[in-house]
Amino acid sequence: MYTGTATLELYIAESNSLKDKRRVIKSLKDRIRQKFNVSIAEIDYQDRWRRASLGIAAVSNCKGQVDKILDSVVDYIDGEGMAEILSCEKIIY
Repeated sequence: MYTGTATLELYIAESNSLKDKRRVIKSLKDRIRQKFNVSIAEIDYQDRWRRASLGIAAVSNCKGQVDKILDSVVDYIDGEGMAEILSCEKIIY
């Protein structure tokens, strides 16, 4: 069994309040959970309007599959245009 985690730092340019940020992050998390069947949570910067840090975890019996899932999630976030990815760190165990 292989587990993988990804930590993403995001910049949300159009957010003008914590309410705006929460709306964007909640929408993004819900769609990612449904589409990719991964665990996802906001892990840092809860009090900043335009910054967010998301933690994503995936499990599979194939190391390549875990890597592919995490790459797909990152590509999805990047393609949505709701937030800019400032950094991404992946670790597969």
